Amino acid sequence: MYRKQLTERKELPGFVWGSDSDFELNTLWKRELSESYRSVSDFPESFIPGRKEKSYLKTPGRNFGFSVPRDYFSLAGDDENDPIRLQFMPRSDEFKIKEYETSDPLGENQYKVTERLIHRYPDRALFIASDLCAMYCRHCFRRDYLAANPSPLLESEIEAAASYLKNHTEVKELIVSGGDPLILDDRKIANLLSSFRLVRPDIVFRIATRIPVVLPSRITTSLLKILSDFKPLFVITQYNHPLELTDRSVKAVKDLVNNGIPVMNQTVLLKDVNDSEDVLADLFQKLISFSIKPYYLFQGDLAAGTSHLRVPILRGIEIMKNLRTRISGLALPVYAVDLPMGGGKVPLTESFIDRISDNEVILKDGKGKEYAYPLESYPEGQG
Repeated sequence: MYRKQLTERKELPGFVWGSDSDFELNTLWKRELSESYRSVSDFPESFIPGRKEKSYLKTPGRNFGFSVPRDYFSLAGDDENDPIRLQFMPRSDEFKIKEYETSDPLGENQYKVTERLIHRYPDRALFIASDLCAMYCRHCFRRDYLAANPSPLLESEIEAAASYLKNHTEVKELIVSGGDPLILDDRKIANLLSSFRLVRPDIVFRIATRIPVVLPSRITTSLLKILSDFKPLFVITQYNHPLELTDRSVKAVKDLVNNGIPVMNQTVLLKDVNDSEDVLADLFQKLISFSIKPYYLFQGDLAAGTSHLRVPILRGIEIMKNLRTRISGLALPVYAVDLPMGGGKVPLTESFIDRISDNEVILKDGKGKEYAYPLESYPEGQG
């Protein structure tokens, strides 16, 4: 494990520290964030880059940010193919761009209705609250956006999104994402949530964040109070490997749950990280034991430079088929993919309907065994 004594605080560009009293209440997470490793030269002397990592570092033209909190870094092993290390450490594979990979793999730009608001699905919209992350995941589908658009959240951008939501009551849920929205100062988070709730008292918030995983000290008493004040609100986080369920991380989640904030998890299927039935079964069952609902298992998006981390889609289907026979429905997420060119999210489900006759449906279980289920009609006058 690689650990180093914390040094002086360094402010991040575009980051709002808040008042002195706020800093006293939140000093730990801000200190840990400011002292994250942002270059290999920051690493302990004992850290030895691997062959592909060295190749990346020697190549000019690198533009996607690099940052990893020291506590998360300490979980990584010595091998450059370690499942934790693969998530934060850049490597030369990122320079390999497939012809079908793009800088906007979800086709989000065509659905932008304000500078930071994306309205793709009829009943929900997404607000990009931050252009910064506590850790820059190498599989990130917004990697090009985050590399090109580091800018602070403006009050005018919040107002524009709030105005749109006021006039579009078909939007029932607002996903607050980024970057990572919880990297913002408490006051900024409270301001943006209150701005949206003021014009739409009925709206449901989803906070999409990796903070509980990579910087759990951010889940402070003051933040919990803010999030609790804006219920209904769900926290959607991203655990990709059982090793990420550390004592500190689990405590952060328990604090959320104990304050009445449901926590759901979106795992990304990643090559050499979690592309194994054993790893995923362990992860999903542990998540349930900590009151975290496995929500989605995502097939990797076609973001430029991420092919080395994508699992073949047929392998993903096979993994899910095998998991279905091993773990409960409560622990089983939906395996899904965001279609390229803005097609939206669809489940990658294996059909269990084998055939349909005049009076019954023949279904197969996960092991291929057939079962008959009768076709029934609605009672007369119904249906």
